[in-house]
Amino acid sequence: MKTLFKNYADSFKGLSKEVWWLSLITLINRAGAMVIPFLSIYLTEDLCLSFSNVAWIMSCFGLGSVVGTWIGEKLTDRIGYYKIMVFSLLATGLLFIGIQYLTTFKSLCIGVFTLTLVADMFRPAMYVALSAYSKPENKTRSVTLIRLAINLGFSAGPALGGLIIVTLGYAGLFWVDGITCIIASLLLINVLNPKKAKAQDNIINDNPESAYKDVPFIVFCLALVLLGLVFLQYFSAMPLYYRQVHLLTELEVGLLLGANGFLIFIFEMPLIKWLENTKFTKIGLVLFGTILTGLSFLVLILSNWIGVIVIGMILMTFGEMIAFPFANALAMERAKKGNQGEYMALYAMTFSFASVFAHNAGLQFIEGIGFDNTWIIMTAVSTACVFLLFSLNVHMKKKRR
Repeated sequence: MKTLFKNYADSFKGLSKEVWWLSLITLINRAGAMVIPFLSIYLTEDLCLSFSNVAWIMSCFGLGSVVGTWIGEKLTDRIGYYKIMVFSLLATGLLFIGIQYLTTFKSLCIGVFTLTLVADMFRPAMYVALSAYSKPENKTRSVTLIRLAINLGFSAGPALGGLIIVTLGYAGLFWVDGITCIIASLLLINVLNPKKAKAQDNIINDNPESAYKDVPFIVFCLALVLLGLVFLQYFSAMPLYYRQVHLLTELEVGLLLGANGFLIFIFEMPLIKWLENTKFTKIGLVLFGTILTGLSFLVLILSNWIGVIVIGMILMTFGEMIAFPFANALAMERAKKGNQGEYMALYAMTFSFASVFAHNAGLQFIEGIGFDNTWIIMTAVSTACVFLLFSLNVHMKKKRR
């Protein structure tokens, strides 16, 4: 046990002080985003909006993410990551506090769109900062530490949010959410002054290439959109499957979904450290993670035994742990040849685009053709993603020769 703990602790060694600060800021920010899991409940039960109206508001949520990420990359390349991160955190906090006063359908569409637009400007700026403050050999583990902070934040946030709703109501939730974002911005100002912090991987490129002209990177992002369409089903369609087909209680559904974050917390960092020392390429590991994610849907089709949902969750979790950190690291590596903000925004937008369509498509499929046929479609989409990544891996290996 002592050796196991030592190996786990060793997987965090070598990361810069700035990366640890970024992780703490991300943890505060993500734990503070506790409004998000309760947004649809708030809109339907407190504001009495129809499901149709809520669907359009959630579409504005996804569209705001796409536009915000795009604006974030443009401004990051022009004025730097630091100013964008501070502005995004501070303004998001104020917007969270203000959105509670919007009660009409149109005002909420505009408000939610603006909120996610400003909030997601943070993402490309944060990725550029992470790239600058990570040594080249530590980039994947730095990304993994950020993911660890995100997962811990998303695990703690909903539980804390539920407690706040019970004690203070939804008004208290919006206030706490806004204040945590403001605290994160103040922490960033105090601990990550770019004039004092020393970048460990300065990237100087006098003739940067446009990410939109980098065909292999575009293909890679397209593959990630397909992976996102499949992966995001675990946060909308899958809970319904657990509830309606396997008759799990809400508590059991929560525990099963919570196992995802627990497994990531325990295994991801040591797993990534081990994989970094193997001969596998980053894109090859993304491909393998995609295969595991696709298999997590395939096993659901093969048997009605209740144990397959646990097997499916484990397959998806390990697929996520392998695919996403190496996808992020590959994007940061590729960004060295061009405008970093542009590359990282294009990478981040893949998941924003996926979120616009994934939840709606999955639920529409379930209503129209049932769960099993929906899982068949998701397996097919995973297969298409594997084909794209395999072709890209072959192309990049040939180019390196």
